[in-house]
Amino acid sequence: MQKSFFGALVRAIGLSVLIAVCASDMASAAQGEGSVAERIYAAAPPRLLQIRTLVADAGRQTSIGSGFLVSADGLAITNYHVVSQAVLEPDTYRLEYIAADGSQGKVTLLRVDLPNDLALVRIDKKDVPFFAFNQAALDGKLAKGERLYSMGNPLDLGFTIIEGTYNGVTDHTYTDRIHFSGALNPGMSGGPAVAADGNVIGVNVATRRGGQLISFLVPARFAADLLQRSGENARSSDVKPSDIKDEVGRQLVAWRSGLYKSLGEADFRSDTFGRYRAPAAQALWFNCWASTNAGDTPKPRASVNSTECSSDTSVFVASDLNIGAININHSLVKTVDLNQFQFATYLIRISQPRLSVGGPFKKWYTPERCHEDFVQAGAAPQHPPLHVVWCAQAYRQFEGLYDVSLIAVTQDQSLEALVSRLNMQAVGYDDAIALGKRFLEAVQAGK
Repeated sequence: MQKSFFGALVRAIGLSVLIAVCASDMASAAQGEGSVAERIYAAAPPRLLQIRTLVADAGRQTSIGSGFLVSADGLAITNYHVVSQAVLEPDTYRLEYIAADGSQGKVTLLRVDLPNDLALVRIDKKDVPFFAFNQAALDGKLAKGERLYSMGNPLDLGFTIIEGTYNGVTDHTYTDRIHFSGALNPGMSGGPAVAADGNVIGVNVATRRGGQLISFLVPARFAADLLQRSGENARSSDVKPSDIKDEVGRQLVAWRSGLYKSLGEADFRSDTFGRYRAPAAQALWFNCWASTNAGDTPKPRASVNSTECSSDTSVFVASDLNIGAININHSLVKTVDLNQFQFATYLIRISQPRLSVGGPFKKWYTPERCHEDFVQAGAAPQHPPLHVVWCAQAYRQFEGLYDVSLIAVTQDQSLEALVSRLNMQAVGYDDAIALGKRFLEAVQAGK
């Protein structure tokens, strides 16, 4: 009895010691993490910037973002969307900076990288400390789970450091973005995210509203490339605002060309919808979801079972213009208690074009033009007759780019139909014609 009691006492003492040791280790680890953040932030103020867009005549800010120095002679990186108003309307807006150490002055735009939402700017400082790029990040060798530290000026509350985790490059995106599990907020866009060594692994760019601690960074290699490509031109004082605005258009056209070439190379696969087969995108940067009206109240008079695939390819151009998305939608529609005439009327209603028209879009787009016809895309009966509507509108400021909506409705059954839709933003005319033709040819009917 005494021996058993003694053994239990030893085990209890041992457990207490183990708990105390673990608690001590956790406290030390927490203290160590704290010291990393403190060390990084203590060195950051001379290298961190708040970048403000001001209405030139009024001298008051209209938007704010962040940035960081990347050279001793005042070169800095920020997001394109932070400075986009000054890029597109240089006579209306101007830029200034306020550094975390209290200094402030003029910001000069030098170069932009539209697809990666980056801009290179210059401030009036010399012989200043600056951020270096993390080599492991440039080489793509960061390990998932590594602690990161993001800095910026959220909501104009003052410069802040946020801890989070590196979760690798996101899946299903055309343009690489790092998934960062930290709380990025408006105003932090363009600030640096660094590893424990204090070197940059990414640039704050976005957060996912509707989620918690789901934020995104532009990989550091794009910022390093932008700096390197600029070379000696970055030190030039004769960069004209009109040149940068023209460069936006050129980059947009080049990006569009690569996007639709990639989509064409990936081609379409064939998905089944009842008795029909229809084209679906095989590119990995599409996300697809299904929906049905089966549970609607009151009970629907026609059943509609749909899939919608949307590309993660949007590019920020201006606060009221994000372009480059591609959408593929198919809806199998069957009558419940509609007669043939009512069913045909219902199909007309749900197969209208969805281009953006009117309102603020008038400054970006010409009026849409539509063409409607009956088409036989291939030999019957494999290819059913189609009622096709083709609508397009041009971009006023970007020559050769269009938004196109293509809608096809099968005409081989009187009380059942497949409604297929292909929407393309910022597409060239030749690409739109080629993809539209292949899309219609891929709509087929079974026996």
